[in-house]
This record gives sequence, structure tokens and C-alpha cells, in this order.
Amino acid sequence: MKLSSAVSAACLTALPCISMANDSPNVLLIIADDMGIEASNCYSLGNQQAKMPNIEAMCKQGMVFENGYSAPVCSPTRATIMSGQYGFRTGVGAAIPRIGGEGRGLSANTTSLFDVLEKSNYSTNVIGKWHLADSGNDYNHPTEMGVPDYWGLLKGGTRSYFNWDGATQGKRFDSSVYTTTDFTNQAVDWIDKQDNPWFLWLAYNAPHTPFHLPPVDLHSSDELSDDTNAIKENPLPYYHAMLEAMDTEIGRLLDSMELEERDNTIVMFVGDNGSPNQVASDLYGVHDAKGTIYEGGTHVPLIAVGPGVKKGRTEGFVNTTDIYTTVASIAGVEVDLVDSYDFSPLLSGKSNGRDYIYVEHFEEVVKSKGGTFGWAVREGDYKVVQVKDVTQPELYDLSKDPLEQNDLLADGISKSEKRIVNRLQARYEQIHGS
Repeated sequence: MKLSSAVSAACLTALPCISMANDSPNVLLIIADDMGIEASNCYSLGNQQAKMPNIEAMCKQGMVFENGYSAPVCSPTRATIMSGQYGFRTGVGAAIPRIGGEGRGLSANTTSLFDVLEKSNYSTNVIGKWHLADSGNDYNHPTEMGVPDYWGLLKGGTRSYFNWDGATQGKRFDSSVYTTTDFTNQAVDWIDKQDNPWFLWLAYNAPHTPFHLPPVDLHSSDELSDDTNAIKENPLPYYHAMLEAMDTEIGRLLDSMELEERDNTIVMFVGDNGSPNQVASDLYGVHDAKGTIYEGGTHVPLIAVGPGVKKGRTEGFVNTTDIYTTVASIAGVEVDLVDSYDFSPLLSGKSNGRDYIYVEHFEEVVKSKGGTFGWAVREGDYKVVQVKDVTQPELYDLSKDPLEQNDLLADGISKSEKRIVNRLQARYEQIHGS
């Protein structure tokens, strides 16, 4: 166990930062793999939303976060949740490759969220996609990070959702069950066995590529053909079918819970980065989506519902680093990390302490293929983007230009714009100097 002096046990019979109907609510964190906000009917961006009735019901019943931000790709986002730290502190700044990723996983010396939760009376687990281990071959990595009973897809992806290999208890296994269904089956079984309050991190690999036609009973796109060329020519409807299939299985998971347990469970749903460019680049234009430090790569859906969660929408800023401290707070454990803000006040309609957004994408060993590297900082409506190896930053007013099509500095910089840029660059220096 890797507990630091920054973590201490709080009173487990009362929550310090959020008032819940029950003092020990369960927490179900559901992560969608490659889903930007434009894919959800919970947000009004573009016109290419998937049919996801269970998630949409959560949006109507709970809190929708207008400003949830992740890293641009899988591994860094998962590392921020697991560590509560930005990537420049952990070294995980890009997706860990299947081959040649030695030394690029999240260090087992990191004080993980699961190490912290050992100070509580919560049962904990991760089921689904991991993508934090070096080259996806370190079968013991989840255990080393404090996860007691990990089961799932250790690597960043699979060539087939229907035939894939995973890991559990440090050993490899093979499965011929559709991943979205198999992950849900495991989650249903694990929750059913719990006697204590619990935290489950359920990480679907949907809707990550390969695009495909899911089992017919999980979606309503009966007109789609299971043809490789058709999928390649027009992947968007298949992407939507994959999202609907995930939503169907989320509904099955929630329905499997006893009413009392369901009513005592906070469900958080988040995307780990923007949507694949094959299905989203038409909306975001030259800046693309997944893999970029622009909005298309980092602005993701974030929804919460459950006991003590107010119905509505919030403009409050949330980075995925904040999930660490928030889950710990709900479990009754106080955490003091400079990069991780407790957003549980937002759940009850109050404000949190975060007044900026910071995102980054970097690779110091071997540059990952694709994407836009660099960093971005947002304060209020203004966002500065600093692309790696480019001298001049870019500046956007997201209140007028949410898709970042108009760089305010493209035609020169005014005094007022210079002040904004200086302020945001100073915030970057402050973050890296803390």
C-alpha cells in the first residue's frame, strides 16, 4: 500500500464535502472509450447523436456537467483518474502502444485511488479496459496498483469485440463473449456479491475501434449490413450502434440491482477522450477530435445521478483528475492533491474550487502516431492552445466559437488579447511549478 501524508482517513460515518441520503453510498464509475460530447443527446453540439436512452434518462434525473475535460487519448485519462495527477507528474502523456511501451505505464509506486480507498470500508474493483500497463503485457499491474480483483482487457484495444484476450489475478484468459456484454456480466456478478459499500470502475472499450455491427439484441439499427466495406465507407452508424449496445448493457446492469441498492448508488458516466476522427472530423474541421488538445479531443460527457445529486446542469469546471478526490470524499477519505479538486459540491448545486481547465498531450520516448501534441489552458470562456514546436499560441473565445474555428491571434494580437494570453500562460507556469 502506497499511502502518503497527503491522505488521511476522515470520519466514515459522515461525508465531509457532500450530504448524501446515506452516509456510505456506492459509487459506479462508467467510462466510455472514445466518446466526445457531440455523440450524446445530453449535449447540443452538432447533429450526430447516438440513441442512448439509459444515459439520457440519467441526464434528465441527475447532474450534467457542461465543462468536463479529459486527456486527448486513453492512457493519460485513465492515469489522471488512477493517480489524481496531471500526466507531466506521472509521465503518462500519450497512449501506451501495444509494442514498445516498456517504461511508459503508470508506475506501481504511484499512490492510486485504490490505495486511498483502503482507508475506507469500501469494497473496490476495476472491470473492463485497463490500458495503464507497459505494452499491455504486465498482467500483475492492476494488483500492483491496489485493485484487488481486476478482470478485463489489459491492452488499449482488441482486434475483435467477439474474440479477445484479457487478464485477471495476474493471468491471461480468452473470451468469445462480446466485450460489452462480458464486462457487464462481470459487473453484475461482482456487485451482487458485495456486502459493504462499494466503488466499481467499469471501463467499457466501446465505442473504440474496430467499428462493427454489435449483436442484434443490443441495438435498433436493423438496416445495417455486417459488411466490412460498408463499415469502412460509413462508420458513423456502426459507431452509434456500438454506443447504443453499451447503453443497453448499462441499463441491464442498473436493472439487475435491488431497488434499495440502486437508490443508494451514485453513478458517474464519463468519456475518456474525444470521438474517433473517422466519425467526428466533419464537425471539428481541421482540428480533428480524438488525439488533439482542442475541444474535440478533450471535451467529454460527464454525468452523475444518485443520492444527494441535484437534478440540473452545471457550468463548473471538472478535469478527470478530480474524479480521484471526489470518489475518495464520497467514501469518507480526505485527500490533498494539487491537481485534483473535489467536485462533490457541484453534485449538490454548489460551486467547487476549480477555476481553470488544463489538458496536455506529450510523448518523450517515441512520438505516438497521430494527434496534436502540446497543452491548453482554459479560464472562463478563453482558452489558449500551445501546439508543440509552434512558437505562437492560439487563443479562442469558446462562448462564441465552441468548435475553435477562429484563432483570435491569427490576424495579430491586441493589448487585451495579450493580457489574456499572458494570464493563461502564467497559469500554465503555476501548474508546472506547483
